[in-house]
Amino acid sequence: MKLSDFDFDLPERLIATRPARPRSSARLLVAEGDRITDAVVRDLPDWLRPGDRLVLNDTKVIPARLSGVRHRDGGEGARIEVTLLEPRPGGLWAALLKPLRKVRDGEVIRFSDALSAEVTGRDDGQALLRFDRAGEAFDAALGAAGEMPLPPYIAARRKADAQDREDYQTIWAERPGAVAAPTASLHFDDALMAGLSARGVAFSRVTLHVGAGTFLPVKVEDVTTHRMHAEWGEVTAAAAAEIAATKAAGGRVIPVGTTALRLIETAARGGAMEPFEGETDIFIYPGFEFRATDALMTNFHLPKSTLMMLVSALMGPERVRRIYAHAVAEEYRFFSYGDASLLVPG
Repeated sequence: MKLSDFDFDLPERLIATRPARPRSSARLLVAEGDRITDAVVRDLPDWLRPGDRLVLNDTKVIPARLSGVRHRDGGEGARIEVTLLEPRPGGLWAALLKPLRKVRDGEVIRFSDALSAEVTGRDDGQALLRFDRAGEAFDAALGAAGEMPLPPYIAARRKADAQDREDYQTIWAERPGAVAAPTASLHFDDALMAGLSARGVAFSRVTLHVGAGTFLPVKVEDVTTHRMHAEWGEVTAAAAAEIAATKAAGGRVIPVGTTALRLIETAARGGAMEPFEGETDIFIYPGFEFRATDALMTNFHLPKSTLMMLVSALMGPERVRRIYAHAVAEEYRFFSYGDASLLVPG
């Protein structure tokens, strides 16, 4: 299984830099087995059945991009750009610093009058930061000083702005910790949720704090040797019971987004749906046996990415090639702010 098996040509004009408004007006490609239908996200209730269950990731994206100043020996300050990656034990944060070589361990970077951090060490090209605030005080100071961490393919085209604080967050975001959004969930608004409830569709919430590693390229030609980044997640006992009950009753379990899918498949690795809390580095590629997932709602993914491998595992590589060829030909919008697909294996 080669990396090139998951490649395709994508015209740059199809990469979305802003979302559809309203959210549920985005396009929806529905693939049921070999049949492809062009629809709109607001039509999603028509494609689901009473008794189906959508699994939603309730992680909340933090404004993880910071710009600060490092002062040394009373001299002129140097501008340092910081991207928070993940919390570490002992109240530390792993972060990318630009330029890292200009910062010494023990130095303090000031981001605002209310927020600064000491560089306590470094690990594999990343800095370890200890902030001067914790808990709610840290959240408030970060909210005031930080910017939303837009994906690289958007950030290369424009800077994050105030609108992204709303656009790059799901309406059910609750538990802070992600540095990337579960983007399939960005299509949902209150009207769509009401329509789904009226249809008899149920919802379960899980948490997977999406890390910046989700954008890391696959660098090995034999994809089976790729090592996934680890991310923290939780499936509560209540959510596990809801998902198990839906399957027992003959309903379909449909994660909204690859993050929710990876988490529930981690929780079901033993064969039955179980509560889970901890880090998962599950890697899903063709040949994977799905134990919890019956269908998937997801956006359109990068060529040669682990997410292309995941959707190929669910639908089959040949089907995915046809789905993506159709999406390109019909000019669907791609990636985080782009359109959606509903993938139902035959």
